[in-house]
Amino acid sequence: MGLFQRARFFAGAATLSALPRASAAEIAFAGRSNSGKSSAINALLNRKRLAFVSKTPGRTQQLNFFDLGEGRYLVDLPGYGYAKASKGEQAQWETFLPTYLRSREVLRGLVLIMDIRHPFTELDALLMGLFAPTGKPVHVLLTKADKLSRSAALAALREVERALTSGAAFASCQLFSSVSKEGVDDARSSLEKWLRLDTLAQPTAE
Repeated sequence: MGLFQRARFFAGAATLSALPRASAAEIAFAGRSNSGKSSAINALLNRKRLAFVSKTPGRTQQLNFFDLGEGRYLVDLPGYGYAKASKGEQAQWETFLPTYLRSREVLRGLVLIMDIRHPFTELDALLMGLFAPTGKPVHVLLTKADKLSRSAALAALREVERALTSGAAFASCQLFSSVSKEGVDDARSSLEKWLRLDTLAQPTAE
């Protein structure tokens, strides 16, 4: 059984001091609110509601850690774009999230969730720009691929691939649907390779 098949919720963290100290490897999941991030995580973990799917965008206000075993974690970051947070909370995230993404040594890479119908928004580009200095890989899941025809989905994939060539040193993308399960097995296989690397040598999601 693969790592993604035995996940359990571990803890939420709203400060750097609350991050798991015994972590050996982490993969962060980020995406614009309402991009299908929670549904994508649930599909990868083969669960229905392990990651909460909210009808209110921006509900997640902390880093949620899912324990995959062997000291490895999937980390669900707060959705951006429609976050309902106080000014104090927003100020905290402006320092906490960048520090986590740039300084967390055990972070192996970033999975960026994009709604295939609205790919590569300005906020997506800003997040990639924030993460790029780490030199770690980014893998884009173009979610809700079942909402488009095959030809339109492939066209969107090619468009994002072109945009990624200048956005990160190690970037890749794929079609994904939590409804039809397209791309789920491929994503699991690629990301499990990241988690099982013994060092932070640059991986690719291929």
